[in-house]
Amino acid sequence: MQPHPQIASQLPRPPYTGTLFGRPSGMEKRNSASISSFLSEEQFLCSICLDVFTTPVSTPCGHSFCMACISKYWDKDRSYQCPICKETFGQRPELHVNSTLREITEQFKCMLGPDMGMVTGHRGGVPERRPPMQAELSSDLLAEMKARFQKISQTAGDTQAKVPPPVSRRSSLGSPAVSTEVSICYRHNQRLDIFCRTDQVCICTVCLENEHRTHSVVPAKRECLIKKSQLGILDVELRDMIQSRLKKVENFRMSLDSLQATAEQETAGSTHMFTALISSLERAQASLLENVEMERLAAERHAGSLIQDLELEIAELKKRSMSIRELSQSEDEVHFLKTFPALCTPVQTKEWGPVTVSPDLQSAAAVQQVSQLVECFQREMTKLLNTSEVAETDFSSPASRSLVRYQPKMKRVEEYAVDVTLDPNTAHPRLILSEDGKRVRCGDRHQLVPDMKQRFDRVVCVLAHQGFSAGRHYWEVEVGLKTDWDVGVASCSSNRKGKITVSPSQGYWFLSLRDRQDYAFRTEPPTNLGLSTKPHKIGVFVDYDVGQISFYNADIKSHIYTFIDTFSDSIYPFFSPCTNKSSKNDAPLIVTPITLLD
Repeated sequence: MQPHPQIASQLPRPPYTGTLFGRPSGMEKRNSASISSFLSEEQFLCSICLDVFTTPVSTPCGHSFCMACISKYWDKDRSYQCPICKETFGQRPELHVNSTLREITEQFKCMLGPDMGMVTGHRGGVPERRPPMQAELSSDLLAEMKARFQKISQTAGDTQAKVPPPVSRRSSLGSPAVSTEVSICYRHNQRLDIFCRTDQVCICTVCLENEHRTHSVVPAKRECLIKKSQLGILDVELRDMIQSRLKKVENFRMSLDSLQATAEQETAGSTHMFTALISSLERAQASLLENVEMERLAAERHAGSLIQDLELEIAELKKRSMSIRELSQSEDEVHFLKTFPALCTPVQTKEWGPVTVSPDLQSAAAVQQVSQLVECFQREMTKLLNTSEVAETDFSSPASRSLVRYQPKMKRVEEYAVDVTLDPNTAHPRLILSEDGKRVRCGDRHQLVPDMKQRFDRVVCVLAHQGFSAGRHYWEVEVGLKTDWDVGVASCSSNRKGKITVSPSQGYWFLSLRDRQDYAFRTEPPTNLGLSTKPHKIGVFVDYDVGQISFYNADIKSHIYTFIDTFSDSIYPFFSPCTNKSSKNDAPLIVTPITLLD
């Protein structure tokens, strides 16, 4: 048999086959016919099962059995004695596999073929084991196997508590010991020194000449070298990836350091700027107040002088008027005619018609201009802050992890306004919806409505027609002066029948009010929110892709709360006006239109 042409020049020399681990050569086969030494299968049989050893073990007395056979024997009789010599042991011996014997029996099975030399038949319907076939062995092989059996017999008494050491494989030519790690073909007892690229397995030379003859093959050592070189290339690529990512981490850290320095610089700069601005405003305020006071004092002095002059003229006029009344009552004609010319002379007075004292101050114009500057400043600051997102860290998640929550300003979320209408097919039977689907309140009794699978049957809730599975969306709900309400979103697959457990894990994300003052986001347990200002209108913002839901006080344009999660299903706006509570909570929830800020 010639080696496969693909590897004829690359295969190593075949091992010496005169030992147990090689195939007998043709000369040995011819010589074996003249040797009258035979080794029968009976030497490899377990005396309990009468079959070739399977996992052989040795007892302290030196006899060998299959591990399963001797274990069952001792389990059945409960007396720990050897089935052959009947030696009894005080306690059950600890059995260890006799690796040398196991190796010899495995080689013997291979040489006898698949049927292992055993032929079975039937006699009268009863299975019968016929005499075993004999294996004709070479003289060298017979000598080696006998030597191994002698070694087993000498060391059998020492195997009670020890595992036999592994046997090193040596060739008959005195070659160096080969590690037991050398792989052998279990079918042909040859080294697996060829690699089949077609089937991606290691094979021997016999396998190559049979089922792998037409396949692409190379020496196993060569394939290992190729694979190792590929591993080397892969290792270099992985190290490059690691280095690039380490550099990226370092860049991120440097960016964070730079950001920290920038933040500190901006903080110091803004603090200095606003401090200077405040100082300037305070100085301007003091100067303006001083001017106002000076104008007031000047006006007061001017008005006082005018009043004094008027009072003098009034006194003079009163005196002339009294003289005229006295003269008109005089009976002395001479005195009357003598005095009359003097009293008829006009009194010297000032023309007071155009004289006025203005209530306005010249500084009033400056105050008005300052007011306009303040309004302009406020508008510009509002625009500036509305173009950025403010991040906060939340430590109240169920897993007690820190989450970075992004809170878009009202100016931004209103850009994602959607038209939301209530779905009557999901409404609890006590809920009363307006015709336009914008209002919902709780009635006093159940209505006759179809029992649908999407309808809430125990909790007074309702969902919107509109569902979201991507993107950003915003709507507002007027809660007014209600004492209790729930507003948020619910998953399409959330439970709506019977008692409902409300939490993000159950597909419910909403803000609630209880007893006029207890605001909370419904987690397990609820996340209580202390709100200083009672909202009359709630804004709800959802970013499906990020998994964010945020709530706002739409009246004063302020953020209330943000929760980050993962939405795995379509979500729908969720509303609950809660029960009436003896008409104290009978006001409706109203989906209101949104007016964009200028």
